[in-house]
Amino acid sequence: MKGVFSAPGDFAYFKSQVPLHKIPIGTKQWRYYDFGPKVVPPLICLPGTAGTAEVYYKQIMSLSMKGYRVISVDIPRVWNHQEWIQAFEKFLDAIDVHHIHLYGTSLGGFLAQLFAQHRPRRVRSLVLSNTFLDTHSFAAAMPWAPIVSWTPSFLLKRYVLTGIHDGPHEPFIADSVDFVVSQVETLSREDLASRLTLTADAASVGNLLLSDSNITIMDTNDYCATPQQLKDQLNERYPEARRASLKSGGDFPFLSRPDEVNLHLQLHLRRVGLEARPDLVRGTPKDDGAGSNPSEKNDEKEDPDSPPKDDGGNTESPSTESQLPTAPESSESRNIDDQPLSNAKFCLIGQQNIMQQPCALMRKQQTMAADIHLQFALEILVLYLVGSLYITSNYCRKFRQLV
Repeated sequence: MKGVFSAPGDFAYFKSQVPLHKIPIGTKQWRYYDFGPKVVPPLICLPGTAGTAEVYYKQIMSLSMKGYRVISVDIPRVWNHQEWIQAFEKFLDAIDVHHIHLYGTSLGGFLAQLFAQHRPRRVRSLVLSNTFLDTHSFAAAMPWAPIVSWTPSFLLKRYVLTGIHDGPHEPFIADSVDFVVSQVETLSREDLASRLTLTADAASVGNLLLSDSNITIMDTNDYCATPQQLKDQLNERYPEARRASLKSGGDFPFLSRPDEVNLHLQLHLRRVGLEARPDLVRGTPKDDGAGSNPSEKNDEKEDPDSPPKDDGGNTESPSTESQLPTAPESSESRNIDDQPLSNAKFCLIGQQNIMQQPCALMRKQQTMAADIHLQFALEILVLYLVGSLYITSNYCRKFRQLV
Protein backbone atom coordinates (compact mmCIF):
# COMPACT_ATOMS: atom_id res chain seq x y z
CA MET A 1 0.00 0.00 0.00
CA LYS A 2 2.94 2.25 0.63
CA GLY A 3 3.96 2.12 -3.02
CA VAL A 4 0.43 2.37 -4.43
CA PHE A 5 -0.89 5.37 -2.50
CA SER A 6 -0.41 8.84 -3.95
CA ALA A 7 -1.26 12.01 -2.03
CA PRO A 8 -4.46 13.78 -3.17
CA GLY A 9 -4.13 17.02 -5.08
CA ASP A 10 -5.65 19.19 -2.36
CA PHE A 11 -3.11 17.82 0.15
CA ALA A 12 -0.22 18.68 -2.17
CA TYR A 13 -1.70 22.18 -2.50
CA PHE A 14 -2.04 22.43 1.28
CA LYS A 15 1.62 21.49 1.78
CA SER A 16 2.65 24.16 -0.70
CA GLN A 17 0.70 26.89 1.13
CA VAL A 18 0.80 26.07 4.86
CA PRO A 19 4.21 25.74 6.56
CA LEU A 20 5.04 22.92 8.97
CA HIS A 21 6.49 24.14 12.27
CA LYS A 22 8.96 22.15 14.36
CA ILE A 23 10.05 23.42 17.75
CA PRO A 24 11.88 21.69 20.62
CA ILE A 25 10.46 22.37 24.08
CA GLY A 26 12.54 20.76 26.77
CA THR A 27 13.09 17.17 25.69
CA LYS A 28 9.97 17.13 23.47
CA GLN A 29 9.86 17.82 19.76
CA TRP A 30 6.59 19.38 18.55
CA ARG A 31 5.35 19.23 14.94
CA TYR A 32 2.36 21.39 14.13
CA TYR A 33 0.54 23.51 11.57
CA ASP A 34 -0.74 26.93 12.62
CA PHE A 35 -2.85 28.89 10.14
CA GLY A 36 -5.40 31.67 10.42
CA PRO A 37 -5.68 35.08 12.11
CA LYS A 38 -3.49 35.14 15.21
CA VAL A 39 -5.90 37.40 17.09
CA VAL A 40 -8.51 34.61 17.20
CA PRO A 41 -8.30 32.00 20.00
CA PRO A 42 -7.31 28.81 18.17
CA LEU A 43 -9.09 25.53 17.57
CA ILE A 44 -6.42 22.91 18.33
CA CYS A 45 -6.85 19.50 16.67
CA LEU A 46 -5.47 16.40 18.41
CA PRO A 47 -5.21 13.20 16.33
CA GLY A 48 -5.71 9.60 17.36
CA THR A 49 -3.11 6.86 17.68
CA ALA A 50 -2.74 6.48 13.91
CA GLY A 51 -2.95 10.20 13.10
CA THR A 52 -0.48 12.98 12.53
CA ALA A 53 -0.78 16.75 12.27
CA GLU A 54 -1.40 16.31 8.53
CA VAL A 55 -4.72 14.44 8.89
CA TYR A 56 -6.60 17.67 9.69
CA TYR A 57 -5.47 19.53 6.58
CA LYS A 58 -9.02 19.79 5.24
CA GLN A 59 -10.15 21.53 8.43
CA ILE A 60 -7.21 23.95 8.27
CA MET A 61 -7.91 24.86 4.66
CA SER A 62 -11.65 25.38 5.16
CA LEU A 63 -11.88 27.06 8.58
CA SER A 64 -8.92 29.38 8.06
CA MET A 65 -10.71 30.85 5.04
CA LYS A 66 -13.71 31.55 7.31
CA GLY A 67 -11.53 33.59 9.66
CA TYR A 68 -10.69 30.96 12.29
CA ARG A 69 -7.24 30.05 13.54
CA VAL A 70 -6.61 26.30 13.39
CA ILE A 71 -3.63 24.49 14.93
CA SER A 72 -3.04 20.80 14.22
CA VAL A 73 -0.39 19.05 16.31
CA ASP A 74 1.40 15.72 16.50
CA ILE A 75 1.18 13.98 19.86
CA PRO A 76 4.78 14.16 21.17
CA ARG A 77 6.67 11.30 22.79
CA VAL A 78 5.22 11.26 26.28
CA TRP A 79 4.88 8.10 28.35
CA ASN A 80 2.12 8.90 30.85
CA HIS A 81 -0.87 11.18 31.06
CA GLN A 82 0.60 13.59 33.59
CA GLU A 83 3.60 14.11 31.33
CA TRP A 84 1.20 14.86 28.46
CA ILE A 85 -0.61 17.56 30.45
CA GLN A 86 2.64 19.27 31.43
CA ALA A 87 4.13 19.02 27.93
CA PHE A 88 1.01 20.39 26.24
CA GLU A 89 0.86 23.32 28.65
CA LYS A 90 4.50 24.18 27.91
CA PHE A 91 3.70 24.01 24.19
CA LEU A 92 0.84 26.50 24.60
CA ASP A 93 3.11 28.82 26.55
CA ALA A 94 5.79 28.57 23.87
CA ILE A 95 3.44 29.64 21.07
CA ASP A 96 1.85 32.31 23.32
CA VAL A 97 -1.66 30.83 23.39
CA HIS A 98 -3.70 31.05 26.58
CA HIS A 99 -7.34 30.13 25.85
CA ILE A 100 -8.07 27.29 23.45
CA HIS A 101 -10.83 25.20 21.91
CA LEU A 102 -9.96 21.52 21.52
CA TYR A 103 -11.06 19.08 18.82
CA GLY A 104 -9.92 15.53 19.53
CA THR A 105 -10.62 12.19 17.88
CA SER A 106 -10.07 8.78 19.50
CA LEU A 107 -6.94 9.05 21.70
CA GLY A 108 -6.79 12.78 20.96
CA GLY A 109 -10.29 13.24 22.41
CA PHE A 110 -9.26 11.40 25.58
CA LEU A 111 -6.15 13.56 25.98
CA ALA A 112 -8.24 16.69 25.34
CA GLN A 113 -10.58 15.75 28.20
CA LEU A 114 -7.65 15.10 30.55
CA PHE A 115 -6.19 18.52 29.79
CA ALA A 116 -9.58 20.19 30.29
CA GLN A 117 -9.89 18.43 33.65
CA HIS A 118 -6.48 19.48 34.98
CA ARG A 119 -6.19 22.89 33.28
CA PRO A 120 -9.80 24.12 33.22
CA ARG A 121 -8.92 27.83 32.89
CA ARG A 122 -7.30 27.33 29.51
CA VAL A 123 -9.97 25.23 27.76
CA ARG A 124 -13.01 27.12 26.50
CA SER A 125 -14.78 24.25 24.70
CA LEU A 126 -14.43 20.65 23.50
CA VAL A 127 -15.38 18.80 20.33
CA LEU A 128 -15.09 15.05 20.93
CA SER A 129 -15.27 12.54 18.08
CA ASN A 130 -15.29 8.73 18.36
CA THR A 131 -13.53 8.91 21.72
CA PHE A 132 -13.79 7.48 25.25
CA LEU A 133 -13.63 8.27 28.96
CA ASP A 134 -11.19 5.62 30.25
CA THR A 135 -8.55 3.26 28.92
CA HIS A 136 -9.14 0.18 31.07
CA SER A 137 -10.62 -1.85 28.23
CA PHE A 138 -7.63 -1.03 26.00
CA ALA A 139 -5.22 -1.95 28.81
CA ALA A 140 -6.94 -5.34 29.20
CA ALA A 141 -6.63 -5.96 25.45
CA MET A 142 -2.85 -5.26 25.54
CA PRO A 143 -1.27 -7.66 28.07
CA TRP A 144 2.08 -7.04 26.36
CA ALA A 145 1.92 -3.30 27.16
CA PRO A 146 4.90 -3.48 29.60
CA ILE A 147 7.22 -4.44 26.74
CA VAL A 148 5.73 -2.09 24.12
CA SER A 149 8.83 0.12 24.18
CA TRP A 150 10.95 -2.90 23.17
CA THR A 151 8.67 -4.07 20.38
CA PRO A 152 9.95 -3.70 16.80
CA SER A 153 8.50 -0.95 14.66
CA PHE A 154 6.84 -3.23 12.09
CA LEU A 155 4.91 -5.05 14.84
CA LEU A 156 3.69 -1.76 16.34
CA LYS A 157 2.57 -0.50 12.93
CA ARG A 158 0.77 -3.76 12.20
CA TYR A 159 -0.99 -3.63 15.57
CA VAL A 160 -2.16 -0.06 14.94
CA LEU A 161 -3.36 -0.84 11.41
CA THR A 162 -5.33 -3.93 12.49
CA GLY A 163 -7.53 -1.60 14.54
CA ILE A 164 -8.76 0.11 11.36
CA HIS A 165 -11.99 -1.33 9.99
CA ASP A 166 -11.36 -3.54 6.98
CA GLY A 167 -13.35 -2.87 3.77
CA PRO A 168 -14.98 -2.86 1.43
CA HIS A 169 -15.33 0.91 1.72
CA GLU A 170 -16.99 3.51 -0.40
CA PRO A 171 -14.43 5.61 -2.32
CA PHE A 172 -14.13 8.59 0.05
CA ILE A 173 -13.75 6.37 3.14
CA ALA A 174 -11.25 4.14 1.30
CA ASP A 175 -9.22 7.24 0.42
CA SER A 176 -9.26 8.38 4.06
CA VAL A 177 -7.99 4.98 5.20
CA ASP A 178 -5.21 5.00 2.60
CA PHE A 179 -4.18 8.51 3.66
CA VAL A 180 -3.96 7.57 7.35
CA VAL A 181 -2.05 4.38 6.53
CA SER A 182 0.47 6.48 4.62
CA GLN A 183 0.84 8.70 7.70
CA VAL A 184 1.39 5.69 9.99
CA GLU A 185 4.34 4.73 7.78
CA THR A 186 5.99 8.04 8.68
CA LEU A 187 5.83 7.42 12.45
CA SER A 188 8.91 6.13 14.25
CA ARG A 189 8.98 3.22 16.67
CA GLU A 190 9.22 5.61 19.63
CA ASP A 191 6.20 7.60 18.43
CA LEU A 192 4.05 4.47 18.09
CA ALA A 193 5.25 3.02 21.40
CA SER A 194 4.46 6.29 23.18
CA ARG A 195 0.91 6.48 21.80
CA LEU A 196 0.16 2.84 22.54
CA THR A 197 1.47 3.37 26.07
CA LEU A 198 -0.92 6.31 26.53
CA THR A 199 -3.76 4.13 25.25
CA ALA A 200 -2.93 1.14 27.46
CA ASP A 201 -2.06 3.14 30.61
CA ALA A 202 -5.14 2.58 32.79
CA ALA A 203 -6.72 5.95 33.56
CA SER A 204 -10.09 7.69 33.40
CA VAL A 205 -11.39 11.22 32.96
CA GLY A 206 -12.79 12.86 36.09
CA ASN A 207 -15.47 15.50 36.36
CA LEU A 208 -14.90 18.60 34.23
CA LEU A 209 -15.56 22.15 35.35
CA LEU A 210 -16.45 22.90 31.74
CA SER A 211 -20.19 23.18 31.15
CA ASP A 212 -21.85 20.54 28.96
CA SER A 213 -23.18 23.37 26.80
CA ASN A 214 -19.59 24.01 25.66
CA ILE A 215 -19.11 20.41 24.54
CA THR A 216 -20.06 18.87 21.19
CA ILE A 217 -19.98 15.11 20.66
CA MET A 218 -19.53 14.23 16.99
CA ASP A 219 -19.73 10.51 16.22
CA THR A 220 -20.15 8.39 13.11
CA ASN A 221 -23.01 5.92 13.06
CA ASP A 222 -21.51 3.29 10.76
CA TYR A 223 -18.35 1.97 12.39
CA CYS A 224 -15.13 3.04 14.11
CA ALA A 225 -12.37 1.54 16.21
CA THR A 226 -13.91 2.85 19.46
CA PRO A 227 -16.43 0.32 20.83
CA GLN A 228 -20.03 1.51 21.01
CA GLN A 229 -20.11 0.83 24.76
CA LEU A 230 -17.35 3.39 25.37
CA LYS A 231 -19.10 5.93 23.15
CA ASP A 232 -22.31 5.41 25.15
CA GLN A 233 -20.42 6.06 28.40
CA LEU A 234 -19.19 9.34 26.96
CA ASN A 235 -22.74 10.40 26.06
CA GLU A 236 -23.94 9.55 29.56
CA ARG A 237 -21.18 11.62 31.15
CA TYR A 238 -22.17 14.76 29.20
CA PRO A 239 -25.96 14.57 28.92
CA GLU A 240 -26.43 18.25 27.98
CA ALA A 241 -23.72 18.28 25.33
CA ARG A 242 -24.68 18.98 21.75
CA ARG A 243 -24.90 15.89 19.53
CA ALA A 244 -23.62 15.95 15.95
CA SER A 245 -24.23 12.57 14.37
CA LEU A 246 -22.74 11.63 11.02
CA LYS A 247 -24.60 8.91 9.14
CA SER A 248 -21.32 7.54 7.81
CA GLY A 249 -17.66 8.42 7.66
CA GLY A 250 -15.78 5.52 9.23
CA ASP A 251 -12.84 6.02 11.53
CA PHE A 252 -11.71 9.28 9.94
CA PRO A 253 -14.74 11.47 9.13
CA PHE A 254 -12.55 14.59 9.08
CA LEU A 255 -11.06 13.17 5.88
CA SER A 256 -14.00 11.25 4.38
CA ARG A 257 -16.75 13.76 5.31
CA PRO A 258 -14.87 17.09 5.55
CA ASP A 259 -17.84 19.27 4.57
CA GLU A 260 -20.05 17.88 7.35
CA VAL A 261 -17.28 17.96 9.95
CA ASN A 262 -16.26 21.50 9.06
CA LEU A 263 -19.88 22.65 9.26
CA HIS A 264 -20.33 21.13 12.73
CA LEU A 265 -17.05 22.66 13.89
CA GLN A 266 -18.10 26.07 12.65
CA LEU A 267 -21.51 25.78 14.35
CA HIS A 268 -19.83 24.72 17.58
CA LEU A 269 -17.42 27.66 17.57
CA ARG A 270 -20.25 30.09 16.91
CA ARG A 271 -22.34 28.55 19.68
CA VAL A 272 -19.59 28.93 22.28
CA GLY A 273 -19.08 32.57 21.32
CA LEU A 274 -15.89 32.42 19.27
CA GLU A 275 -16.01 35.17 16.67
CA ALA A 276 -14.22 34.59 13.39
CA ARG A 277 -12.29 37.36 11.67
CA PRO A 278 -12.92 36.96 7.93
CA ASP A 279 -11.86 40.58 7.48
CA LEU A 280 -8.27 39.48 8.19
CA VAL A 281 -8.36 36.83 5.47
CA ARG A 282 -8.14 37.99 1.88
CA GLY A 283 -8.29 35.23 -0.69
CA THR A 284 -6.95 35.44 -4.18
CA PRO A 285 -9.70 36.40 -6.68
CA LYS A 286 -10.38 34.17 -9.68
CA ASP A 287 -8.29 35.18 -12.68
CA ASP A 288 -10.17 34.30 -15.88
CA GLY A 289 -8.33 36.86 -17.98
CA ALA A 290 -7.56 40.54 -17.97
CA GLY A 291 -10.04 42.59 -16.00
CA SER A 292 -13.42 41.50 -14.61
CA ASN A 293 -16.98 41.47 -15.82
CA PRO A 294 -20.35 42.23 -14.19
CA SER A 295 -21.23 38.55 -13.79
CA GLU A 296 -18.15 38.02 -11.59
CA LYS A 297 -19.16 40.95 -9.41
CA ASN A 298 -22.67 39.54 -9.00
CA ASP A 299 -21.21 36.16 -8.01
CA GLU A 300 -19.07 37.84 -5.39
CA LYS A 301 -22.09 39.62 -3.90
CA GLU A 302 -24.12 36.41 -3.76
CA ASP A 303 -21.41 34.45 -1.92
CA PRO A 304 -22.02 34.92 1.85
CA ASP A 305 -18.61 33.47 2.72
CA SER A 306 -16.65 35.97 0.61
CA PRO A 307 -14.65 38.37 2.85
CA PRO A 308 -15.30 42.11 2.43
CA LYS A 309 -12.86 43.97 0.25
CA ASP A 310 -11.11 47.07 1.54
CA ASP A 311 -10.19 48.36 -1.91
CA GLY A 312 -12.39 47.42 -4.85
CA GLY A 313 -9.83 48.61 -7.40
CA ASN A 314 -7.07 46.16 -6.46
CA THR A 315 -7.17 42.71 -8.01
CA GLU A 316 -4.08 41.45 -6.20
CA SER A 317 -2.98 41.72 -2.60
CA PRO A 318 0.22 40.71 -0.86
CA SER A 319 -0.03 37.31 0.82
CA THR A 320 0.38 36.96 4.54
CA GLU A 321 0.52 33.97 6.86
CA SER A 322 -3.26 34.01 7.32
CA GLN A 323 -3.98 34.20 3.59
CA LEU A 324 -4.72 30.97 1.77
CA PRO A 325 -5.40 31.19 -1.98
CA THR A 326 -8.43 29.37 -3.26
CA ALA A 327 -7.64 25.66 -3.49
CA PRO A 328 -8.35 23.67 -6.64
CA GLU A 329 -11.91 22.46 -6.48
CA SER A 330 -12.51 18.76 -5.96
CA SER A 331 -15.57 16.57 -5.80
CA GLU A 332 -15.14 16.22 -2.04
CA SER A 333 -15.39 19.92 -1.21
CA ARG A 334 -18.13 21.13 -3.59
CA ASN A 335 -21.70 21.56 -2.53
CA ILE A 336 -24.36 19.39 -4.13
CA ASP A 337 -26.00 22.41 -5.79
CA ASP A 338 -22.70 23.26 -7.52
CA GLN A 339 -22.37 19.90 -9.26
CA PRO A 340 -24.12 19.91 -12.66
CA LEU A 341 -22.43 16.62 -13.52
CA SER A 342 -23.70 14.74 -10.48
CA ASN A 343 -25.04 11.88 -12.59
CA ALA A 344 -21.61 11.30 -14.06
CA LYS A 345 -20.15 11.42 -10.57
CA PHE A 346 -22.50 8.75 -9.30
CA CYS A 347 -21.65 6.54 -12.28
CA LEU A 348 -17.96 6.98 -11.46
CA ILE A 349 -18.54 6.05 -7.83
CA GLY A 350 -20.38 2.94 -8.93
CA GLN A 351 -17.48 1.95 -11.13
CA GLN A 352 -15.03 2.52 -8.28
CA ASN A 353 -17.08 0.31 -5.99
CA ILE A 354 -16.99 -2.48 -8.58
CA MET A 355 -13.26 -2.08 -9.08
CA GLN A 356 -12.60 -2.03 -5.32
CA GLN A 357 -14.25 -5.41 -4.63
CA PRO A 358 -11.23 -7.53 -5.66
CA CYS A 359 -8.93 -5.03 -3.95
CA ALA A 360 -10.96 -5.32 -0.75
CA LEU A 361 -10.68 -9.12 -0.92
CA MET A 362 -6.91 -8.90 -1.32
CA ARG A 363 -6.71 -6.41 1.55
CA LYS A 364 -8.71 -8.75 3.78
CA GLN A 365 -6.45 -11.69 2.95
CA GLN A 366 -3.36 -9.59 3.62
CA THR A 367 -4.79 -8.46 6.97
CA MET A 368 -5.54 -12.05 8.00
CA ALA A 369 -2.03 -13.13 7.10
CA ALA A 370 -0.58 -10.14 8.95
CA ASP A 371 -2.63 -10.99 12.05
CA ILE A 372 -1.18 -14.51 12.06
CA HIS A 373 2.34 -13.14 11.68
CA LEU A 374 1.74 -10.59 14.42
CA GLN A 375 0.50 -13.23 16.87
CA PHE A 376 3.41 -15.50 16.00
CA ALA A 377 5.95 -12.71 16.40
CA LEU A 378 4.53 -11.68 19.77
CA GLU A 379 4.68 -15.28 20.98
CA ILE A 380 8.30 -15.54 19.85
CA LEU A 381 9.09 -12.28 21.62
CA VAL A 382 7.50 -13.45 24.87
CA LEU A 383 9.29 -16.80 24.67
CA TYR A 384 12.56 -14.99 24.06
CA LEU A 385 12.09 -12.78 27.11
CA VAL A 386 11.04 -15.69 29.31
CA GLY A 387 14.00 -17.75 28.08
CA SER A 388 16.40 -14.90 28.76
CA LEU A 389 15.08 -14.49 32.30
CA TYR A 390 15.36 -18.26 32.88
CA ILE A 391 18.95 -18.42 31.65
CA THR A 392 19.88 -15.38 33.73
CA SER A 393 18.33 -16.87 36.86
CA ASN A 394 20.24 -20.16 36.32
CA TYR A 395 23.54 -18.31 35.99
CA CYS A 396 22.79 -16.37 39.17
CA ARG A 397 21.99 -19.60 41.05
CA LYS A 398 25.20 -21.29 39.90
CA PHE A 399 27.24 -18.24 40.78
CA ARG A 400 25.79 -18.20 44.30
CA GLN A 401 26.61 -21.89 44.72
CA LEU A 402 30.21 -21.29 43.66
CA VAL A 403 30.52 -18.39 46.05
